[in-house]
Amino acid sequence: MASTLDLTLLYLFAAVIGVVICRLLKLPPMLGYLAVGVVIGPNALALAKDSAGVRYLAEFGVVFLMFVIGLEFNLPKLKSMRKLVFGLGSSQVILTMLATVAGFGLLSLGMAWAGLDDKHPNGLLGWGLSWSSAIALGGALAMSSTAIVVKMMAERLELDAEHGRRVLGILLFQDLAVVPLLVLIPTLGASGADLTMALLIATVKAAVLLGLLLAGGQKLMHWWLTLVARRKSEELFMLNLLLVTLGLAWLTEHAGLSLALGAFVAGMLVAETEYKHQVETDIRPFHDVLLGLFFITIGMKLDWRVVFEHWMLVLLLSTLPVLFKFTMVAGLARWFGASSGVALRTGLYLAQAGEFGFVLLSLASDHHLIAQRAQSPLLASMVLSMMATPLIILYSNRIVNRLSSTDWMMQSLAMTKIASKAINTDRHVLICGYGRSGQNLARMLGIEKIPYIALDLDPDRVQQATAAGQNVVFGDATRLQSLSAAGLARASAVVITWPSVPAALKILALVHQQAPQVPVVVRTIDESGMDALQAAGASAVVPEAIEGSLMLASQALALVGVPMRRVIRLVQDQRIARYGLLRDYFHGADDDSVDELDLQRLQAVTLGEDAACIGLTLGELPPMLQEVAVVSLRRAEGAVLHASPGLRLHAGDTLVLSGRPQALSRAEHTLVNGAP
Repeated sequence: MASTLDLTLLYLFAAVIGVVICRLLKLPPMLGYLAVGVVIGPNALALAKDSAGVRYLAEFGVVFLMFVIGLEFNLPKLKSMRKLVFGLGSSQVILTMLATVAGFGLLSLGMAWAGLDDKHPNGLLGWGLSWSSAIALGGALAMSSTAIVVKMMAERLELDAEHGRRVLGILLFQDLAVVPLLVLIPTLGASGADLTMALLIATVKAAVLLGLLLAGGQKLMHWWLTLVARRKSEELFMLNLLLVTLGLAWLTEHAGLSLALGAFVAGMLVAETEYKHQVETDIRPFHDVLLGLFFITIGMKLDWRVVFEHWMLVLLLSTLPVLFKFTMVAGLARWFGASSGVALRTGLYLAQAGEFGFVLLSLASDHHLIAQRAQSPLLASMVLSMMATPLIILYSNRIVNRLSSTDWMMQSLAMTKIASKAINTDRHVLICGYGRSGQNLARMLGIEKIPYIALDLDPDRVQQATAAGQNVVFGDATRLQSLSAAGLARASAVVITWPSVPAALKILALVHQQAPQVPVVVRTIDESGMDALQAAGASAVVPEAIEGSLMLASQALALVGVPMRRVIRLVQDQRIARYGLLRDYFHGADDDSVDELDLQRLQAVTLGEDAACIGLTLGELPPMLQEVAVVSLRRAEGAVLHASPGLRLHAGDTLVLSGRPQALSRAEHTLVNGAP
């Protein structure tokens, strides 16, 4: 009999192995969780049983998933994308569910006409499928994989592309559609008048409970989180966060609804406070671990014997829904005004099954809407469709070119439009991205009568800026065709205003390939990507954190009475230093992220009376200390001196060193203990 610790270690070991393998194969971790669930489950090696305790714990993975979805529920964002979310997105979900029910009806009629229904008295094909099952399956089929698609679009820099915006709009509505489906599916087990009454009761319960929570909950949540935050205890804040999330989940469950619905409401309430981003960071570990456990339990339900017994059906269920969703989504995107190429890409990106499909399928199974015999082929087909997604997206351009003879023509027309804007410009500045930074730059260039052309992927922004007489065109600056059409070879400079290092590196590679003589200025959030950008050929890199600190310092100096001319000179001196000193700063415990572990930093070393370097000058220090730079020296009585080779070290002195972490550690050891 396996103990609780045995099972815990087994799940953790299996999860680690599955995720490592998927990372090596560049597949989503979720597929690794599903695979190890199959292997250790009762239908394979039988190392673990699908116990009620484990399933209940795994449910909390769905709870925290819905909490995160609630956090992302942003009314301004929905308003800006309302046509794509509530038009295109709602059409996709509703029509997919209707088509699934209609397909079930036609199949049932065909079987009745052929007399096959008598041979399978337990439902369609003897798998216990019914009209209620078809509705639940339609909801699961309507879902696509947010985790896989968004990650790949981000890597391919397509989130702001035309098809990327449509894909995000549909995915956002799918996430929202899960909320009513979580209420609907448990009621589908009833029949006839009981079903109508169950739906009515569930709807009234959900409306009343959500109304009460949302009406008074926002102010109460803000007041409570502020009260907790004032205690300045991370432990208390985390405990409170878990209490709120699980408490509202408990409330909705005892109201006859679902745990996940309460978590979604909790996320919505927290999203309206200034603590949203802190909460997202704090909740992520619970979300990832418990959701992984949920997918392991889903994999444990898959019976490979049933899959092999009905392998033809599994292949059919893997291909037909993908083809159906591709055709439907592409058709709807075309109907909503997309070009053929954009519509086809949107359909290809959303053709697979999704995470919430597993959640809804599991919920339907728990309420006896889908028989155990049918669950394994359905699960297997969903997993196969998700495994095929990276390949489909990778080869999407080739597929679109094969299916659409006009896509290349539309792209050519777009390039022609860009070229027509740039044809009469010479020695102009090419602005990549026309957000706030790009627009401010364009205004200053206009004041100096310097020509420019800007490329941006937001059609509304381009339309408004063009109407205002600004030289902006719709185009993807990460594509060589767009840069060439915008007159890259004739440009006097390229300015990348996006704070995305991967996008900037891609543009730098294209500029270096086609027009290496053109200087490139890059905007970044902080200094973490400066070395990579400069190595890629950036003429200047402007980190917002450093520029912000310069402005902050200049305002503070001016307010305390330093003459403005001296303030300006100080700021100019710091910029002339090429950010060398400013890139170094004293790190704290909260700065040691993975991206910052190897950055330049400052470290203060105070010399005790027995320090090996006492009595030496800075110029006499051991050669191995050349790995670091001495920025300043503070005497024991408080005087701060600039570093110079003739300064002699005394007990109580504090040296401020600049360097990388390992070099600083070696330098401190040498100063205190002497050279090895």
